[in-house]
Amino acid sequence: MIKILFICHGNICRSTMSQFVLQDMVNKLGIPEKFHIDSRATSTEELGNPPHRGTIRKMREEGIPVLPHRAAQITWEDYVRSDYIIGMDAWNMKNLNRMLKGDPEHKLHKFLTFAGSDRDIADPWYTGDFDKTYEDVVEGCEGFLEYLREKGEL
Repeated sequence: MIKILFICHGNICRSTMSQFVLQDMVNKLGIPEKFHIDSRATSTEELGNPPHRGTIRKMREEGIPVLPHRAAQITWEDYVRSDYIIGMDAWNMKNLNRMLKGDPEHKLHKFLTFAGSDRDIADPWYTGDFDKTYEDVVEGCEGFLEYLREKGEL
């Protein structure tokens, strides 16, 4: 089983959207049993809160199920249990490296690098543009699945 943890600042917008989108993709591929997909925050600001209403709205608009979720901060135990820890932007990556002892097992990845880009996924908390975030998340998820195929993990 491939254990994936998506990470953003508060765990209510980008990381949850990524979790829901990838879960929907693997469900449609008929391989959900090969994955455990979850998400976490680098901060404590939104702990216990549900996904942002903009994320929920966009998922419903796209016909993607919104899974039960409450924001939680990443822990070392999450690091140990995960195969891939995927950050949304450069700031997340900096915080993750600090929080996770410099990533000794090389599990950290910036999301859009799987799609051949070093771009950040803009935070819709600030931009209000959940449509653009969704486009980037789909691009990242498709790139990630292709990466897994190329590595022979799928």
